[in-house]
Amino acid sequence: MNNAPEVFGRAVYLLDATRGKALLDENATKRMPIASLTKVMTAYVVLKEAKPGDSVQIRGEDVQYAEDGGGTTADLRPGDRIPVKELLYGLLLPSGADAAHALARFYGHGVSGFVGKMNATARRLGLSDTRYVNADGLPTSDGDGYSTAKDQARLAAAALRDETFRTVVSTRSHSVDESEQHQAYTWTNTNKMLGEPGVLGVKTGFTNNAGFCLTFAADRAGHRLVGVILGEEISSRRFDTAASLLDWGAA
Repeated sequence: MNNAPEVFGRAVYLLDATRGKALLDENATKRMPIASLTKVMTAYVVLKEAKPGDSVQIRGEDVQYAEDGGGTTADLRPGDRIPVKELLYGLLLPSGADAAHALARFYGHGVSGFVGKMNATARRLGLSDTRYVNADGLPTSDGDGYSTAKDQARLAAAALRDETFRTVVSTRSHSVDESEQHQAYTWTNTNKMLGEPGVLGVKTGFTNNAGFCLTFAADRAGHRLVGVILGEEISSRRFDTAASLLDWGAA
């Protein structure tokens, strides 16, 4: 292959998921915080647990958790009862910490129980350098969880095999009409790459400790390429780097 493009960030990994082959590895096994990339596992576990008719009632504690932690929110309203498939858009597009808390509480029989399921799933998938401490990736008083660029790429490749996950993360904007059970919502995806050829989106993330992070994917030239950038210092540059990597990987 031609020389790889210049990459930025503390760790970068590009996987040809179709062939199971790593195309680029820069510090990809270094453990570090991953911010809201955590929510990929949250969605993955929920999709394994959820039943088609499930609805999650939002509580004040879900909203308060996001506010107290300074996290991005889906602006959920306590008392609303939202179908799980709709709530996944609130989790993954605006990266709602309130949605993450509600889903974890509902499907874990408590948030701590859900985090246990996240870590058990990581072990089952062979993600040996991954540990979750919550469902959203916000810093905690007991420290952050951690993962690696390689583990997160492998997780994304697994999650993208689920049609619902793939549909949600590749959606630019999603609206939910008002009903007797909930108010109207409109959520916009934080991923700036959507609309580029074959791009499937996936997930953005940021905390002060983690820096700007991105999991990205695209179907190009008959191959599914999945990449992860961790610890970038400039928000916009992670999208440029990802676009360059996808072009290079497809070539």
